[in-house]
Amino acid sequence: MTETLTSPTHELDLRTIPPRERHPLIFGRFDALATGQSLQLVNDHNPQPLRYQFEDRAYGQFEWALLEAGPAVWRIQITRIAQPSAPSAAAKGDSCCSGGACCG
Repeated sequence: MTETLTSPTHELDLRTIPPRERHPLIFGRFDALATGQSLQLVNDHNPQPLRYQFEDRAYGQFEWALLEAGPAVWRIQITRIAQPSAPSAAAKGDSCCSGGACCG
């Protein structure tokens, strides 16, 4: 896993992380971002289901940018544009819309 904590953009290589651990890790890292900071994800497949979860869980709090679109490597940048106004789904104990079934 590659990460630069002194930069406003943090990189997370998901290819080395077990699938069931990915979404909770991503949401935890996103929740820790300050407004204006970004999380760059590197993956081996299109993370579109993750985008749907972000839209449900953090609507209006992020921007999603596709930086590289496969076929072998997908690179996504998620930028926090606003802080939550109410407790997030993670704070309520929900880490995945399907109880982890989508995570492998």
